[in-house]
Amino acid sequence: QVPLVESGGGLVQAGGSLRLSCAASGRTSSFYRMGWFRQAPGKEREFVATINRSGGSTYYADSVKGRFTISRDNAKNTVYLQMNSLKPEDTAVYYCAASNTIVVYTAPGRYDYWGQGTQVTVSS
Repeated sequence: QVPLVESGGGLVQAGGSLRLSCAASGRTSSFYRMGWFRQAPGKEREFVATINRSGGSTYYADSVKGRFTISRDNAKNTVYLQMNSLKPEDTAVYYCAASNTIVVYTAPGRYDYWGQGTQVTVSS
């Protein structure tokens, strides 16, 4: 197990920005793929973004495309999610996840390791 710890969540007004961080106790470079998911109250966990080992390939959910940016710094064993132009519907607990799959998967079940989550609340 490689614990993943998210941070950076909080309360922000609509239109604002937040940057989430996900720190791994092990080497993030050992995981081919890192991802972010979110879960709003009463809803299923949904895919947000994913990035490959080198950081050269990213994939986003349509709902966040153009507003969110995923990146990783393997030297710091950290993955980031820059969230701009936030909307109230972005309110959720955000989770970091890791996988060794080369294929881009958006299903949570395809990721092997998870953090505990960080709350993001966007007020209107």
